[in-house]
Amino acid sequence: MTITDPNTYKLLTPGPLTTSISVRKEMLVDRCTWDDDYKQMTQFVRRELLKLAHADESAYSTVLMQGSGTFGVESVLSSAAGKNDCVLVPVNGAYSERMCQILERHGIAYVREDFGWDERVDATRLEDALAAHPEVTILSIVHNETTSGLINDLESVSRVAHEHNLMFIVDAMSSFGAVDVDVAALGIDFLISSANKCIQGVPGFSFIIARRATLEATEGRARTISLDLHAQWRTMQKDDGKWRFTSPTHVVAAFAQALKELHCEGGVAARGRRYSASNKKLREGMRALGFEPFVSEAFQGPIITTFLYPQGRTLDFHHMHGWLKEHGYVIYPGKLTDRDTFRIGNIGEIYEDDVEKILALFAQYCEEFLK
Repeated sequence: MTITDPNTYKLLTPGPLTTSISVRKEMLVDRCTWDDDYKQMTQFVRRELLKLAHADESAYSTVLMQGSGTFGVESVLSSAAGKNDCVLVPVNGAYSERMCQILERHGIAYVREDFGWDERVDATRLEDALAAHPEVTILSIVHNETTSGLINDLESVSRVAHEHNLMFIVDAMSSFGAVDVDVAALGIDFLISSANKCIQGVPGFSFIIARRATLEATEGRARTISLDLHAQWRTMQKDDGKWRFTSPTHVVAAFAQALKELHCEGGVAARGRRYSASNKKLREGMRALGFEPFVSEAFQGPIITTFLYPQGRTLDFHHMHGWLKEHGYVIYPGKLTDRDTFRIGNIGEIYEDDVEKILALFAQYCEEFLK
């Protein structure tokens, strides 16, 4: 069977993203959730994710969870925190805000420490927050805030968690697979990411790299049925890759292929270099056109950039979005509440020639439409 690319445009977004033809081709086969071949595919995915996390199977395990990345975050927060736990959440974007919303909804005690949305989490301020709130037992942070593109320093934050003997939860949704995260060395108890981000699969499930001892201790804590992390893990362990409830079989097959393609590209380091080079070229080119990045270069992650509207010129985002889509590329609206911004992602099947094309399109748009 010959598969041609049906896309009329590419996604310059932080996930869903433009995937390879070979990843999409894997979704043409219907699979049974009880079939041994499919269960072994699940086990392959679980093992490969541990390798990417530098996590030994004797100390860590992988749990796959149906739904988007937020399903995975909610699964961890609502399953890991006990009745007497309190979670410290450093907030510098919409996704750390969402952690607070999840904790609020489940009635879990938490303390938030707010930072500017263009400001990295500062470990010294976390120390101060812990001194003021000795009841804190868990530290939960977003590694790469898709809100702005900012990437937090995990190493300094992990030291705080370790020194205070805190459970350490990391939302690595927009970093894992392109930024090297050594789960064991950083002392992470739960790392959460999603199929449709840097590993370049399609939406449909999240995954959690979990420290076995911490995960085992959460038995009976879950506040939901479908998001019960321990129960999901126990079933996958006991039944050799069987999911508790109906799994996204097509998505798992696509993800397994995406993992193989990540390996063929040269692994996390190679993919990270590609993303970083595209991101740098994009930021420099957009700045030359009058679009300043919201986040400083020192704090910028490799997958998405937030750009401010050009000063002194009128910009209609919806018109610009539609025009760019007609010319082959889709970008994201901004997610900041107090600034006029838009976002451009550079992950997925996006390469240097795509960056050159989008910069040329922006130059053309500025000349024709910006006053």
